[in-house]
Amino acid sequence: MTAVARTGRGFALLGAVQVVLILAITMLSPALPAIQSDLGLSGAQLTLVSAAYGLSFSGLLMLGGRLADLLGRRRALVAGAAVFGLASAAAGLGPGFAFLLGGRFVQGVGAALAAPAAMSLVRSLYPDDARHARALAVWGGLAGFGATAGMLLSGTVSTWVSWRWAFVVPVVVSLAAVVAARRLLPAGPAPVRVKLDVPGAVLVTAGLTVMSYGLVQAGERPWGAGVVWGPVVAGVLLLAAFAVVELKVADPLVPLGFLVRRHRATALWAVFIGSAGMSTIFFLLSLYFQEVRDASPLLTSAAFLPFSAAQVVTGMLAGRLIGRFGGRAVMVGGLVVAAGGLVLIGQLGAASPYAGAMLAGLIVFPVGIACVFSGSTVVALEDVEDSRAGLAGGVVNTAMEVGPTVGLAILVSLATAHASGLRDGGEGVASATSGGYAFALLLAAAAFAASAVGSAVALRGRRHGARTPVPGASEARPPVTVAVANGERAPLSPPRRR
Repeated sequence: MTAVARTGRGFALLGAVQVVLILAITMLSPALPAIQSDLGLSGAQLTLVSAAYGLSFSGLLMLGGRLADLLGRRRALVAGAAVFGLASAAAGLGPGFAFLLGGRFVQGVGAALAAPAAMSLVRSLYPDDARHARALAVWGGLAGFGATAGMLLSGTVSTWVSWRWAFVVPVVVSLAAVVAARRLLPAGPAPVRVKLDVPGAVLVTAGLTVMSYGLVQAGERPWGAGVVWGPVVAGVLLLAAFAVVELKVADPLVPLGFLVRRHRATALWAVFIGSAGMSTIFFLLSLYFQEVRDASPLLTSAAFLPFSAAQVVTGMLAGRLIGRFGGRAVMVGGLVVAAGGLVLIGQLGAASPYAGAMLAGLIVFPVGIACVFSGSTVVALEDVEDSRAGLAGGVVNTAMEVGPTVGLAILVSLATAHASGLRDGGEGVASATSGGYAFALLLAAAAFAASAVGSAVALRGRRHGARTPVPGASEARPPVTVAVANGERAPLSPPRRR
């Protein structure tokens, strides 16, 4: 096998892992009614099954990213894929609620270790700056494709066979990663020899997990309920304690200066709101098609086929767009286009035709969101030195995982409240429900538009790729660079001092 062929197959393997880790988030969504019926679950149990993967995945990503740097990238990928695959098999084959819930939670543990390692291995595969930039642009679009693929997979298998068959795909991809990693992937740089920040790891993991649990409960209960605001407040306090610890320890898990650089903070916000918007569309439209329009899970999944096609095509072109206009322009433009798509989908009503504003929105929005993810991934990884590539992957993936939790908690609550007001005003159930969904989608569109303006202002006056000096940066090592528009190069190395 030639070196070029090995590199291409290695990237395909990493891409398959990334897709299936995100696919696992949405792969049970259309099948939830069937799962509830088969296992006799209560509403609360069904909510836990739906949320368990995201809770452990998002809560452990920061730690997983640092472990990828400390243990070695390929080793972390193989370990994470093995845990993810075994948990997927247990969840699919298990006889009841406990196996399914435990399997989903452990799936998230494996994913939190594998995802940052996979992203950091892209740099090891493509040390050349221009090829690395193009690879990152493609990588940024894989998350959106994975989420859509999960919806399509779930609807298909739950209609034709059983929802349990959805777990076959994660098992097969995990097995392929474990078997082929040593042959196709480089080991990466030598592991970083620093002490793990255990207090920081415990605090950020507990904070994100507890806060996410409270936000998940907000979908079922009012915000005033103790089970909602209690965990949210506790999670915020734990994260505040994490920030204090990171300022004091010699080798912090996440140096706060790494997060607050203007271009990186802006890109992480774009990832956060992009994933929140996409998950909101999947969740609300799945309910709309099945509850309001009485569509089957298979038809519901088929309704997202144009979404998937538009996303794939845009993802294939994203590298060229970023090479021509720069990651920041593509990211901001994507936010504008996605806002327009949300406005179109937000015109839905109880009897709205699919082949109208709905279909147009399901084509326009994924074009924008693919640009958002591709552009923001490139921008977020500017100025990242090789020894922190795993950490950077963990931070980007955390933004992608926390976004849906926060976004759904807020927007579903607002949709429910608006629908309740419409029913009190005399609207029928179907009309009021559709009105609540439309209201939430239009609010999401406004948030995307505001984010586009805010991002453009935040990055104004900074050429794409310009480096922002950081006090205390080491000058002993030349920065790694990434090729950007107009032949300029953007440094990828932050200061070595932590």
